Amino acid sequence: MAEWDLRKLRILRTLRERGTVTATAEALHMTPSAVSQQLTNLARQLGVPLLEAQGRRVRLTDAARLVLSHAEAVFEQLERADAALAAYARGDAGEVRVGAFPTAVPALVVPAVRALRASHPRISVRVREAEAAEAYELLAAGEVDLALSLATEAPSAADPRFTRVPLLTDPLDVALPAGHPLARAGRLRLPDLAAEPWIFGGSGPWSDITRRACEAAGFSPHQGHSASGWTAILAMVEAGMGVALVPRMAAGRRADVVLRELGPDRPVRHVVGAVRKGAESGTAVTRVLRALHDAAATRAGG
Repeated sequence: MAEWDLRKLRILRTLRERGTVTATAEALHMTPSAVSQQLTNLARQLGVPLLEAQGRRVRLTDAARLVLSHAEAVFEQLERADAALAAYARGDAGEVRVGAFPTAVPALVVPAVRALRASHPRISVRVREAEAAEAYELLAAGEVDLALSLATEAPSAADPRFTRVPLLTDPLDVALPAGHPLARAGRLRLPDLAAEPWIFGGSGPWSDITRRACEAAGFSPHQGHSASGWTAILAMVEAGMGVALVPRMAAGRRADVVLRELGPDRPVRHVVGAVRKGAESGTAVTRVLRALHDAAATRAGG
């Protein structure tokens, strides 16, 4: 197989464009003798004559034109590669793998992806749903580039492996059946619901959040039913089977469920993003983090 040398092929192409060895040398900041030597070496490598004398000048042979006709496709592809690398370096292209807990996917990740499609269409976001604690395990293992989790489930901010970024303070509202006596009460506090059957998971972060919020309000919640998915929890509330704490970013609309705010002392959960230490300098990751910040700000403002 012939030995293809891209640098020498560029010299040959420039000679075709400029017409003389002298003009080629000037364009490439070389000496005429260096141009001639490089083209002689290329002809030897390819095994065909590339130049022939035409008076005091040289012209390309048919073999040289054949070589260049095929080399143009290579040059075109290299131009595309240069453009792609430049876009990657600017953060305008690349793939970012995001691990996010379930309610963060529709509330934050999807709006961020939509915004990125408009502003940076060559950034690809690959989403992996994971529980809040698992998102950090995936990040530590290198299986995702960015994790969305809850601050209570995240490693300490002093953990040397990660850089944590606060994204959103998400209030917790109370979900009540529409016919509940307190559904239309003027002011509602958690202690008003101390005697109610509560619906929350048997274990995991939401169980801990519900128990901690109720205990901070002065009572231990009676768990009437156990469920971890918001569809199941809200369906049971709608059926009058109990009440539940629901994060605002997870709440869906149901005709027979009333969501009540709990006032200035309401419980909240803190949503954070994290990357492996040092990875925040990656420009595509930075673009995704910024889009998540914007989505969180829009939700907080709305």
